[in-house]
Amino acid sequence: MKSLIVCVSKSHGNTRRVADRMAAVLGAEVVDPESVEPDKLRDYDLVGFGSGIYYMAFDARIRRLIGRLPAVEGVRAFTFFTSGAREVPLLDYTKPIRKPLGDKGFELCGSFSCRGFDTVGPFGFVGGINRGRPNDRDLDRAAAFAEDLRRQVAPSAPAT
Repeated sequence: MKSLIVCVSKSHGNTRRVADRMAAVLGAEVVDPESVEPDKLRDYDLVGFGSGIYYMAFDARIRRLIGRLPAVEGVRAFTFFTSGAREVPLLDYTKPIRKPLGDKGFELCGSFSCRGFDTVGPFGFVGGINRGRPNDRDLDRAAAFAEDLRRQVAPSAPAT
């Protein structure tokens, strides 16, 4: 199984830690959006798109990359993010990227999220929120999510 994880992690490296843990399970490389050659994504079985949530949205670099992607067939995709704030049930952070991915032909097979250390805006005045996140439990959950994806995409492949 050939996997790639595209990740933007700016402030504290929260999302990159999650991406690295998933990559270890999937045998994937973790890259930033600017290093992706859009036509090469057809060569992958599974592609992850992850970002911290910045002002209630995925990073613009991920959104721009998705806008440049060609149509694909048979490529599965997943999304993941870290956020300082709790998920709001009526606000789905992944919807603005899931729809364009689906429109491009990606088969979406899941999403993962966890809290992350956040010092943006007023949180910086109080030393931040979610210090220590993602923690070991969050990273173990990310690894379990990646293992489930691996089983979905390549059921006969041995675990890494």
